[in-house]
Amino acid sequence: MAEKKVLFKSEELKDRTEVATFLRDLAAKLEAGELALRREAEEVRLSLPERVILEIKVEEKAKPGKTKQSLEIEIEWGEGLTGGVELA
Repeated sequence: MAEKKVLFKSEELKDRTEVATFLRDLAAKLEAGELALRREAEEVRLSLPERVILEIKVEEKAKPGKTKQSLEIEIEWGEGLTGGVELA
């Protein structure tokens, strides 16, 4: 079984404008192939290959009186990974 290790994790409450700014900055760094994620003293640096797998998932969790929606964007890379998605 493959070993899984969390190298960095962050969860913060932000407004939409802050999230959009973060995603634009992230997109520019992804395009360049190098990025660093920082939170206080914690930092992770990543180098990305030219081709990666992009996974997008939208979920809805409903409980009595409460509905929660989420959008997850995951980017994977590594040896032997292939895949493709097109925008609708």
